[in-house]
Amino acid sequence: MKKTVLVTGCAGFIGYHLTNRLLKKKYTVIGIDNINNYYSTKLKKDRVKQIKINDKNKKFHFYRCNLKNFNKQKKLFKKYKPTYVVNLAAQAGVRYSIENPMAYVDSNLVGFTNILELSRHFNVKHLIYASTSSVYGASKKYPYNENDIASHPIAFYGATKRANELMAHSYSYLYKLPTTGLRFFTVYGPWGRPDMALFKFVQNIIKNKTINVFNKGKHTRDFTYIDDIVESIIRLVNKAPKSSRNLLFNDPSESSAPFRILNIGNNKPVKLMEYIKEIELQLKIKAKIKFLPIQKGDIQTTFASKKKLVKITGYSPKTNITHGISKFIKWFLIYYKILNVK
Repeated sequence: MKKTVLVTGCAGFIGYHLTNRLLKKKYTVIGIDNINNYYSTKLKKDRVKQIKINDKNKKFHFYRCNLKNFNKQKKLFKKYKPTYVVNLAAQAGVRYSIENPMAYVDSNLVGFTNILELSRHFNVKHLIYASTSSVYGASKKYPYNENDIASHPIAFYGATKRANELMAHSYSYLYKLPTTGLRFFTVYGPWGRPDMALFKFVQNIIKNKTINVFNKGKHTRDFTYIDDIVESIIRLVNKAPKSSRNLLFNDPSESSAPFRILNIGNNKPVKLMEYIKEIELQLKIKAKIKFLPIQKGDIQTTFASKKKLVKITGYSPKTNITHGISKFIKWFLIYYKILNVK
């Protein structure tokens, strides 16, 4: 008998794809999203519509709800008693956190506290939550390993996600709530976010508009295709950590807790300019590029170790950018009804 999974942020990029996969595997999914206007609400609503179209077994139940609303969420926990919770709802974006930090406090700190409280009170068997590669800050120790110190994030977004990891550890230790934090590395693919580089690049190149390339194009990113992210999560859902020596810190005084942190990345960093060249190749359009200085909060290089993920799940993210970019462009052209690319 399949279990019930509560997915927060189900109208988001990763949440959309994860929800579809869970439904294909015949889980019952309780989807929560507040459909905020950080980016196109139409895109978010269209994702929910598509989930409902794909839901052949009618096991998807959607609720528009803000993570700050503890009482509404409590009613959902009480009604459905989810076996697992995957918390993907968050205020995302490194650059926006500089402009509007309070949005991150509300969603990433207050909202996550509500999720922790409800998960422990309703005896959730495994809480999986989104963290980010941004917690590593400007570290130049490559590849990033989960045991590395991550105490100096250089953007407030990364700081709130690092706080989530620490908050989760306290609940794992105090209440034996099994938690797994996932440090995502530059996720991309169909139905992606309009504020992310691939979306902006494709959109502007097609329109013959200039693309802004920060850090004069010297960025390197461990681009991770959405299917690799989702497959990793699917394999982790029923693999809750057991109480053992903490896997995040190399501190002999650390107490045991059912807690872990995992990177989900490709382990193959790609230079940003190579990424742009691949987009140009597939669109058959030369990009107009404006090179700009590095932005505050930006990390020059990300590079994930995936050894721990492979050891636990047996799965290794491996999609290359040629395939991933091709899939995104195909979706983009269909979704926006672009018939001719000149």
